Amino acid sequence: MNVSAMIKHPTIFLSAFICTFALVPGVRSVAQSAPDASKDWVVTAAEIPMRDGTKLHTLIAAPKLPSGSMPFIMQRTPYGTPEELMKSLPPGASASLAQQGYIRVWQDIRGKFKSEGTFVMLRQPHAEKDIRGIDESTDTYDTIDWLVKHVPGNNGRVGIAGVSYDGWLAAMALIHPHPALKAASPQAPVADMFFGDDFHHNGAFRLSYGFEYVWMLESGKELNTTWPIDLPDAYNWYLRMGPLSNANANYLHGKYPSWNDFVAHPNYDAFWQKQAIAPYLKSPLTVPTLVVGGWYDQEDFYGPQRIYAELAQHDPYHNAYLVLGPWNHGGWEGGPGQKLGPIDFGSATGNYYREKILMPWFDSRLKTTGKTDSSFAHVWTFETGSGKWITGDSWPPKATVKRNLYLNSGQSASFERPKATDAAGVETYVSDPAHPAPYRKRPILPTYGDGSTWYTWLTDDQRDLQMRADVLTWKTAPLSSDITIAGDVLADLFAATTGTDSDWVIKLLDIYPDEYPAEPTLSGYQLIISDEAFRGRFRKSFERPEPIPSNHVEEYRIDLHTADHVFLKGHRIGVQIQSTWFPLIDHNPQKFVPNIFEAKAEDFQIATQSIYRSRRHPTHLVLPVREASANKQRHP
Repeated sequence: MNVSAMIKHPTIFLSAFICTFALVPGVRSVAQSAPDASKDWVVTAAEIPMRDGTKLHTLIAAPKLPSGSMPFIMQRTPYGTPEELMKSLPPGASASLAQQGYIRVWQDIRGKFKSEGTFVMLRQPHAEKDIRGIDESTDTYDTIDWLVKHVPGNNGRVGIAGVSYDGWLAAMALIHPHPALKAASPQAPVADMFFGDDFHHNGAFRLSYGFEYVWMLESGKELNTTWPIDLPDAYNWYLRMGPLSNANANYLHGKYPSWNDFVAHPNYDAFWQKQAIAPYLKSPLTVPTLVVGGWYDQEDFYGPQRIYAELAQHDPYHNAYLVLGPWNHGGWEGGPGQKLGPIDFGSATGNYYREKILMPWFDSRLKTTGKTDSSFAHVWTFETGSGKWITGDSWPPKATVKRNLYLNSGQSASFERPKATDAAGVETYVSDPAHPAPYRKRPILPTYGDGSTWYTWLTDDQRDLQMRADVLTWKTAPLSSDITIAGDVLADLFAATTGTDSDWVIKLLDIYPDEYPAEPTLSGYQLIISDEAFRGRFRKSFERPEPIPSNHVEEYRIDLHTADHVFLKGHRIGVQIQSTWFPLIDHNPQKFVPNIFEAKAEDFQIATQSIYRSRRHPTHLVLPVREASANKQRHP
């Protein structure tokens, strides 16, 4: 298995962008092993010096028959050598891609594969006062400066793009952009590793992903995919591992910097705040930027929303663009994009995005004067449920009405506020850290292991969890007409626990009719539309956690992020609540301890959880409902 070709999509744009160049003097040629690449391309390698003298390994590709001056598209990555990325071209792709007229550049970032220096996970931007400081922004600046000065046949215009970590690197280029940077596309970029991206969600630690990603990336200059997981179900392996304190004691032995950072910084302190990218994007946006994300991104759905929102607030020149489609992590970069798991979206959404959005957007900024067609929309969202592309000027759209979907008796949900007293309006369940609810169907294989369903688990049927006593589900009656939501979904949870800490996991579901002739295998299917976890200790402050008062009703306002979805007539709207999501989210001891990463086995306890649906404490979801008369432009 070529893990480097599948992890976080390092080969972005191989199906849409293979860019071109004229041979760079003084650097060596690199043979191509792709079946037909040698007929169409000349590839050279360069060791590009940074301002501190560190040299970064870079590969530059050009067609053998270039025409005129051409722009660059560059990608910086920690995931594999540029040579490996070029080799991953599918047979037959080379000739057609060589005609697109771009100079294509790949680069290993500091400390990875063939580049010099020390790798630092999500290296924090250097202090403004440090004139000798380096970070990913300065490395991008220095690389662009070298390219435009040393590569013949370029037109002086550079674009940067990438998915996930590579998307974060593309966003970092915006902090102090080189004058030649004329287009950027951060795709599934991470924005804040404590609030909503890979490692934490609202302070709840993403155990299996965090452990395996750190193991893979920080074992050495290359990727380590020899997992320590020696059981056929990772669920059982993580149960056996026990408290987080056992990770270093038994497996990592203090040798993995990011894990040590997790342990040292369990709260949202200066370490995480300095690493978050949004505070560095306060300057007016001068570089046209296309942010891309997927509704079913299992890794970085928060990042695109957060970065686009920040850019849009500082956009006097109207340079911020957004695309959100029905994809998993990086699912837009290749393939038709018509299905994910069992869900068929009715059209080839990936093809549409690449042909109608991505390529025209880059072409207009890099191949010509950079002036954009004024008719090109700033926001493109795929409306799941209806199967239509919607365009607009901003996101979230303004033409929505907030409607509260309340939990009611009999595990029903409706838009009517409950009338029950606290004594009658409550549902309870027992949460046991020793028997947590799984986050996807078992067996759960290692995240990047052969046969892993990590990539599609957000489309898993949630009905199986209804059989568990520690998971509660509420449903509306079958809808008499379509209900469309477009924008941010918020959960307003009123809950109590017998413990002094607790996790809360909330999901908004589209529940298909019990009989669904259009696709019988989806009869009764429960599809996640929005979801999130929240660690209760952070209900008042992410910087200064507090114990939860036992047996006391507390209010939790939880951001379930953005959605664009039609609940069709005959479907039901569902809400599901639980306190474990294992091993995606680590064990919460359910007893407050200063640092969960240092908790011992004896700190873990069973807790009874109470979800209130009363007049005084009405748990509900706030849905951004788009009225049928709202002005929106649809595309087939």
